[in-house]
Amino acid sequence: MKTLRIILVLLLGLQIQSYSQNPNPSSFEVSKNLDILTTLYKELNNNYVDEINYGDLMKTGIDAMLEKLDPYTVFISEAEIEDYTFMTTGQYGGIGALIHKQDNFVVISEPYENSPAIKAGLQAGDRILKINEKDATNKSVSDVSLLLKGQPGTKLDLLIKRDDSELKKTVIRENVAIPNVAYYQLFDDGIGYIKLTGFTQNSGKEVKDAFISLKEAGNLSGLVLDLRDNGGGLLNEAVSITNLFVKRGEMVVSTKGKTPDRNKSYKTLIQPLDPEIPIIVLVNGMSASASEIVAGAIQDLDRGVIIGERTFGKGLVQNIIPLSYNTQMKITVAKYYIPSGRCIQSVDYVHRDSLGRSVNIPDSLTTAFKTKGGRTVYDGAGINPDIEIEQPLLSNISVSLLTKYLFFDYANKFRSSHETILPAGEFEITDEIYSDFISWLSDKDYDYISRSERMLADLKKTAESEKYYDDLTQEIQQLESRMIHNKQADLEKFRPEIERILKNEIVARYYNQKGRVEAAISDDNEVKAARELLKDQKKYKSILDGSYVPAITKS
Repeated sequence: MKTLRIILVLLLGLQIQSYSQNPNPSSFEVSKNLDILTTLYKELNNNYVDEINYGDLMKTGIDAMLEKLDPYTVFISEAEIEDYTFMTTGQYGGIGALIHKQDNFVVISEPYENSPAIKAGLQAGDRILKINEKDATNKSVSDVSLLLKGQPGTKLDLLIKRDDSELKKTVIRENVAIPNVAYYQLFDDGIGYIKLTGFTQNSGKEVKDAFISLKEAGNLSGLVLDLRDNGGGLLNEAVSITNLFVKRGEMVVSTKGKTPDRNKSYKTLIQPLDPEIPIIVLVNGMSASASEIVAGAIQDLDRGVIIGERTFGKGLVQNIIPLSYNTQMKITVAKYYIPSGRCIQSVDYVHRDSLGRSVNIPDSLTTAFKTKGGRTVYDGAGINPDIEIEQPLLSNISVSLLTKYLFFDYANKFRSSHETILPAGEFEITDEIYSDFISWLSDKDYDYISRSERMLADLKKTAESEKYYDDLTQEIQQLESRMIHNKQADLEKFRPEIERILKNEIVARYYNQKGRVEAAISDDNEVKAARELLKDQKKYKSILDGSYVPAITKS
């Protein structure tokens, strides 16, 4: 209680000092509201009937306050600092594994290659029962994650359940570094491929090293840089990666903020590795921030072709600012602008789709800009690809099998009974494997409602509310009977899609993250389209000079 009074006094003193040093209307508003907050806290402390957890109360208040701003200005508590450090450095102290909640257990989803988890013999599907003799059942993912992380060199004793057996495993924590380049490959046709998953420290060096390896491996004639599902990271790494392919002295991005020190320009500073090689950048709706800087700069400078879906639309720059008591705030300090002068930040912070992506922006709210070569591009909501390839939604049966972890569980079963499989790029789901999967599903619960069934249910509800249902009863019942989905039929109807997901999951059990990416490439329509375009240099150049008008393609 004494500590609380000291904090209140300090808050009040701070706001008085702030007003005396800056006697203008804005400073007065700040001081006045600080005074209100201070007195509110004081009166809660003096009068509220129950005991109050002041830390939780303040955290709730801060979070609610920051929600009034953009989605990226957030308060970082002391317990969350390590997660934010990982987002910028790509490193943390721990066991090196993804985890998820399944039933009452936190489960190992996927150990990272060469991680402490792999060295200790942990596998995907292992259920964590105890951590250093502490019960881990019925715990949240964040609670278990906190227990698994720690100083490199320290020991963890885990009790896990694998199939029907309980096993003890000892893991020595290490400084786990997650590579930004998940995979790279030179195809037989001379096209190189680099999958970049993040923009943490050294991502520029990783792309550089991968590109040099591709050039040394053979006659490299074109490059596919895959930024799909890459949520971004450090701005300077985006500039470094762009500089690998863009000549020295070109503007990549500029930032503009409230104060002059936030207004900066970032140009390419060194000679590029290869300023001529044809480049295609793959993006989708989850390509954000630094990914959009790279894609946007490549597009604005007419250095390469962008293929995929419209990107996320995050053109805001955040800095992490230290606060008292080892807390921090990630605060938006500027907007960034790519070479044409456009800002790709969505003009609407609030309205997003189910995945958090910006909704379509009306033409009246967008502004036209010109690329270096004179092509027209627009601001307002991310980077629009030069060639758009729509991604079809997953079928309901696939979504159900994914969310109920049935792909995951079958892959674990498969791994336990098959010591080896073909290399990741060669493995396929055979008729025998698929039949076994269907048989295994026979007693599993994966019921689902199709989109058509949902729409019919909405129609039925509307008809009832508008008193039309009695007149439409027979027609609605006929539709209901015809729409009742047949899971067995769906397993055949959507077999190619189900096989792709199942193949990637099984391959990951043997070849980890790199294998998952390699296995997916063979069925990847965007990668196929990119390779075809790179081999058709007439079409590639016509896109860059603006003479080609692409059509929307459904994959």
